[in-house]
Amino acid sequence: MKQAIVARTDIGMGEGKLAAQVAHASLSAYQDAGRRARKKWQGEGQKKIVLKGDSESQLFALADKADTEGLPYAIVRDAGHTQLEPGTVTALAVGPARDDTVDRVTGDLSLY
Repeated sequence: MKQAIVARTDIGMGEGKLAAQVAHASLSAYQDAGRRARKKWQGEGQKKIVLKGDSESQLFALADKADTEGLPYAIVRDAGHTQLEPGTVTALAVGPARDDTVDRVTGDLSLY
């Protein structure tokens, strides 16, 4: 079991903003997962990877793939209080789910 978080590299987020957006995405997708998946993922150490995404359209395409696979996912839009315009899509989380099913969606991306 793992969760993959895809963070955009094209919008110039600072390190703190990036960390916050990744956390938002992780928690939101976790809440979308079923009780069994959450429990199993917690028991296995809550493995996460953070990957590079290059555009808003890429994140939406990956979200569509996750939906097709039946995986929990979450897209994060920034509130716009600091560095970004309100509504800017910043990150996507896929899973928690089995490693191989998450990899079918995000396996071609590079580590952040």
